[in-house]
Amino acid sequence: MTRFAFIIHPLSVADIARKHKYFFVRYLPERWVEKLLLPRGPEVVSEITGIRSPTGTTTGGWFVGLPLTARQLVEEPADVCIDKIVRCGELAQELGAEIVGLGAFAAVVADAGITIAQRLDIGVTTGNSYTIATAVEGALEAAALVGLDAAVAPAAVIGASGSIGKACIELLAPSVAELWLAAKPGEDLQPQAEEIATRHAIPVHACDSVDAALSEAQIILAVSAAVQAIIHPDMLRPGAVVCDVARPRDVSRQVVEERPDVLVIEGGAVAVPGNVDFHFDFGFPPRLSYACMAETMILALEGRTEDYSLGRDIKLEQVYEISGLARKHGFKLAGFRCFEKTVTEEQIARVRQVNDE
Repeated sequence: MTRFAFIIHPLSVADIARKHKYFFVRYLPERWVEKLLLPRGPEVVSEITGIRSPTGTTTGGWFVGLPLTARQLVEEPADVCIDKIVRCGELAQELGAEIVGLGAFAAVVADAGITIAQRLDIGVTTGNSYTIATAVEGALEAAALVGLDAAVAPAAVIGASGSIGKACIELLAPSVAELWLAAKPGEDLQPQAEEIATRHAIPVHACDSVDAALSEAQIILAVSAAVQAIIHPDMLRPGAVVCDVARPRDVSRQVVEERPDVLVIEGGAVAVPGNVDFHFDFGFPPRLSYACMAETMILALEGRTEDYSLGRDIKLEQVYEISGLARKHGFKLAGFRCFEKTVTEEQIARVRQVNDE
């Protein structure tokens, strides 16, 4: 049996405070808590058991905790972050893992896993290939449910210049009528837009702001690497669908609370085959995982321990390959979720009514 590990980290100090034994940190300034994290080493968070493919193959693994928040992984020197991630990978190897997945912001530090993989003796993946596949699949499926015809609906990718964004564009472009691209302020997306427009024969627009892209789009993929929410209630068209793949989220909670006329889903909620037990609550119901976690499990079930989904340019061949392996081993999208809650039929019907009017 090929075993795996997956590196997780707190998205914010609030995540640390939710753990009972660290409840006291809620009374401390966030920057103080982050300074206390810097000298800490990795820890085993839990053992993952019960994964069984329909082929009969099994796997198991561990969550390994990286003691850095998302903000630290963005703001601290890259070599400091890489050293701590490598230490997590070394712990995974000591446990018996043959491949390790990089969760959340551990996957975007520096060169998106390449240097980390060079320093470890086991396989490394960011999980981005399966994240991309499930995000596009989920966005198109949700759009259909709320009455949007992707063949005539304008779409947007927020975070278009990143590795996930670029691959999402390639998968999404053949299914939509028009594309709007947005990234960090100051990035020139025009050459990228012109290239995509030529290759896919659809109008593609480079936007200088997130607001500009969202004001035009009905189907939105949010895949930026922003540390804080960048999509707010007043930015979205009525009847729009937003698939938020980013962690931390690109979509603010206020969108869900104040805009019942739009549908927000989280990209990458995947049903894991077998009777998996993560022995750790990361906000999903039992037997569901993020797509990036699932990719690591899929590779382990397949006995594939080489590096996968690394770097800033994700290969479409890998996206198609991991999608096929997911089907082989019984992984699939498991409905829609939004801020740790299941999206209800009533929510979908409410947005569909807007589009039917």
